[in-house]
Amino acid sequence: MKTTVDLPDDLVIEAKKRAAEQRRSLRSLLTDGLRAELEKGRAQRRGKKKVRWVTSRGGLPPVDISDRAKMHEWLLAQR
Repeated sequence: MKTTVDLPDDLVIEAKKRAAEQRRSLRSLLTDGLRAELEKGRAQRRGKKKVRWVTSRGGLPPVDISDRAKMHEWLLAQR
């Protein structure tokens, strides 16, 4: 897919030099860099803890949900 991106001149010059040093195209350098950045983001998301939903049969938990301390005690007891 073709797209247009406005990049700073100094960055493009440095990227072209790096691509030439590695005997590869600017396109492949940019593609690999973008893929590496996206993979880094995926790896960070994989490391995050998932939310463990606590449910109770019949709807709401059998505790006064307006009392934060009692709710916390009930949640700890569910482990």
